[in-house]
Amino acid sequence: MANTEVLLLQPVDGLGGEGDQVKVRAGYARNYLLPKGFAAPMTLANRKRVDALRKRRAEREASELNGAQELAKKLEAVSIAFAVQTGEGGKMFGAITAADLHAKLIEAGVEIDKKKIHLHTPVKTLGSHTTKVKLHSEVSVEISFDIVSENPIEDSSEAEAEKAEA
Repeated sequence: MANTEVLLLQPVDGLGGEGDQVKVRAGYARNYLLPKGFAAPMTLANRKRVDALRKRRAEREASELNGAQELAKKLEAVSIAFAVQTGEGGKMFGAITAADLHAKLIEAGVEIDKKKIHLHTPVKTLGSHTTKVKLHSEVSVEISFDIVSENPIEDSSEAEAEKAEA
């Protein structure tokens, strides 16, 4: 099978970052990387571009890290509370998902990608919970949120006693 060496001009998931020299299948380079502008063929002229691309990559990564650290400080200061309807014994109707957390964070003025919120399973219980938000490969922060009931919680035994009296 024919392989070709290309110079990446932009980061490509699973392949590398800008300025990397990678060997890929000829068809992948010809049909995807080159037409989309993600890569350039490896020639003598392009080899000189490597240093400039690596410098640009380092600057971009440094700015992304600084931005992630600033966002982490904002997230630590945010307090989130959900008011949910509950049934008998404080049992929630529905669940709190990553999409709900994302909506609350946007309301609080924190712009974040929903995919960065790592809530593995939807939360179905009242109380205080924490979840991890991975902002950067080196920056992750734990955010806590509270789930409270909108209506007063009645114990199922108290509710049965009131029904018996009536």
